Amino acid sequence: MTTITALLGAFGEEVKLIEDSLENADVVALHGHRFVTGTIGTQRVVVTLTGIGKTNAALTTGLVMAHFRPDRVIFTGIAGGVNPALQPGDLVIGGEVGYHDVRSVTLTMEPTRQTMHPVTYALNPLYFPADPALLTLAQQAAQRLHFEQIPGSSRPPKVHMGRILTGDEFIHSAARATALRDEYRADAIEMEGAAVAQVCHQMGIPCLVIRSLSDNADSHAVIDLLAFLSTAARNSARLVREMVKE
Repeated sequence: MTTITALLGAFGEEVKLIEDSLENADVVALHGHRFVTGTIGTQRVVVTLTGIGKTNAALTTGLVMAHFRPDRVIFTGIAGGVNPALQPGDLVIGGEVGYHDVRSVTLTMEPTRQTMHPVTYALNPLYFPADPALLTLAQQAAQRLHFEQIPGSSRPPKVHMGRILTGDEFIHSAARATALRDEYRADAIEMEGAAVAQVCHQMGIPCLVIRSLSDNADSHAVIDLLAFLSTAARNSARLVREMVKE
């Protein structure tokens, strides 16, 4: 039986790049959300826009799970880089993703940064690990591809497997970015990935988050994001399409 892969993104430009590559495309509307089904190579896919932020991402992922029952989920898009070895244009494959804005206590009043299962109250992992098979596919696909260089950058883009952090905060301060890097050993910061990974983890669905860096999460973040969004989105979409073909 043919399996189905869900491809999610937070920004319209990221999602449209993947939609445009579909064959046999068909649009499905659910609760005001637009989903596009089709094929990439021989693989059936469903593509949709989550919108920005954790709640939007979790809501859309839940709709995808309930209606399309995907066998795996790949979340793609842009992010701010906080690893000083990385620069806009580079890609981060999320070996693990977690939150930087969760502060809670367990039922025994122990401090924790872990989320809980909504029914069992069992603690989720502090960092949601990538599905090993998807992670391998992404790394192999990246080795076969050439990515667009950000205008003015000193070197071609590189692909890094690392830690991605999620929070409902757009980071645009060098001091804040450095603090998050130091505390969490993060490589990239964004606003959706861990929410998608949490839904997938709780439902037992393989998941991978891939981010293309559009900025350095510093005071120039908004300017850089607007300037480099298109290139970063094309790089991320290129990697996802190559993965799905496999």
